[in-house]
Amino acid sequence: MKKTLQLFFILFFFSTLGYGQSMGSWDKKKPFLKVKIRKTGPYFGLQRGNYLIAEAGVEHLWKKVELRDAINHALNAGFNYNFKHNILGYDMGYWVKPHRIALTYGVNLVFRTNFDTHLIGVAPVVGFKFWMLHLQTGYHFLPKRPERDFETNTFFISLRIGLANERKVDWSLGKKSGKFKI
Repeated sequence: MKKTLQLFFILFFFSTLGYGQSMGSWDKKKPFLKVKIRKTGPYFGLQRGNYLIAEAGVEHLWKKVELRDAINHALNAGFNYNFKHNILGYDMGYWVKPHRIALTYGVNLVFRTNFDTHLIGVAPVVGFKFWMLHLQTGYHFLPKRPERDFETNTFFISLRIGLANERKVDWSLGKKSGKFKI
């Protein structure tokens, strides 16, 4: 009985392993039209929470355009400044938009300083991107701040406008393919 049970589990394991390996090669159809776009450019924006903060930076966007599976990824790096309270911040982030009409989900690594005290934290963000505008909201998880002289947003909403000044497009239509730069 024990040998039969062992043989059953071995056969079951190898059959599921073989089926799992073959699924990717049998069911995948090559799309007729594939377009991949890479854009780079500056962004400018305003962040509003308890304080109004100006933002500027650069963003690099990868866009895969297909009829069914459209996905966007982006990396950004920038700085922001609270003019009223003299707080400087740097942000590095990543976001993804998994569908054509969907929310963006991301995370930022943040650094804030009032030139005496420095804080490093993370900020998960959720947003909506339409055309050149990107509206995001999130929460800065920063370590315990000093009691005074450190006025920075914790919960925030941000509106950015991205200006793509360099675009590269890779495309394939059936068996033809090409690249061009805009």
